[in-house]
Amino acid sequence: MIRSKRGAGGNAGPDSVRFGHRRLQDRDLTRGDRIARAITLLAALVPAGLLFFLAGEIVSAAIPAFIYSGWGFFTGQIFTFGNLYATTLSHHHGITAPHAAAYGALPFIFGTLASSLIALAIALPVAVGAMLVLTERLPWRVRSGLSVFVEVLAGIPSVAYGFWGVLFFGPFLAQNIYPTLSRVLGIIPPFRGSVGAGEGLLTTSLVLAVMIVPIIASTTRELMRTVPILAKEGAMALGMTPYETFKVVTLPYVRRGILAAAVLGWARALGETMAVLVISGDLLNRLPSNIYGPFSTLAGTIVDLLDSALTDATGMGVHALAALACVLLLITVATNLVGRLIIRSAAGDLVLPIGRGV
Repeated sequence: MIRSKRGAGGNAGPDSVRFGHRRLQDRDLTRGDRIARAITLLAALVPAGLLFFLAGEIVSAAIPAFIYSGWGFFTGQIFTFGNLYATTLSHHHGITAPHAAAYGALPFIFGTLASSLIALAIALPVAVGAMLVLTERLPWRVRSGLSVFVEVLAGIPSVAYGFWGVLFFGPFLAQNIYPTLSRVLGIIPPFRGSVGAGEGLLTTSLVLAVMIVPIIASTTRELMRTVPILAKEGAMALGMTPYETFKVVTLPYVRRGILAAAVLGWARALGETMAVLVISGDLLNRLPSNIYGPFSTLAGTIVDLLDSALTDATGMGVHALAALACVLLLITVATNLVGRLIIRSAAGDLVLPIGRGV
């Protein structure tokens, strides 16, 4: 018999009851159950272990670059490996680097955040609106046919998106859309100035939006299918229009999932490399002059400068790129944490979100 502490009323407390059930379950486990539980526990710990191992390796490799540059790594706009063939070396804060080396990541941080946020702002309403039409307004046969295109978009390699963007989509925008956009929105400083040849921040953001639309759309489609049909039919029976039904019933029911899908799409845009490297124009050592101008991102810069970094005899080139990877990792982790907080705050204390908009 399991002894447990009793509360003021003489009944066993919830903690002691739970502990007693756990002891009974452990006692009834067979050898196979124990092995299976150990294997599943190990499998659950593997992703966390890999994340900590990856983060530890990147941070340890990035520390010399952070020490050498200090806060200037985050505020500086000049990123150069210096003169790799000079006999004289630079010494700063006890770290040795090639002559005239400087590691400033501000343009890359700005380019990464700006391109991904613009892409998310474009892709989110398009994906949610498209899935609303597909799931609510179109016949089943048309719906299933159009859904195939969403899945196909998700399977196209990123380098193909980049090739399409730099050779066809970007020049088309620069010749037909950007001049009009510059005239209409020229009073806003980012939209003022030369539109270039199609390579730049806005073109890259539009291509990234096309790439993350399938991620958000497919998740939103599955979420909308889970909305109880009786709740929607009840709203329609009360005289609500389709828009009011979506606002009052569907959206409160799926908004947490849509936020999660948006965070997932944003993470994809943050880490995209090949498409951005092809379309961005690869601008180093300064911020883009306007929204059409060339720029660079953290991931694109790492791929672009890796060969040059390996020729640095002091090893600081690799350390500097590791610092860029460390910043990208921190931004990605922070994005996921902020997304979780937003989802949790949007959830509130309501178990069934139906009717929150009433």
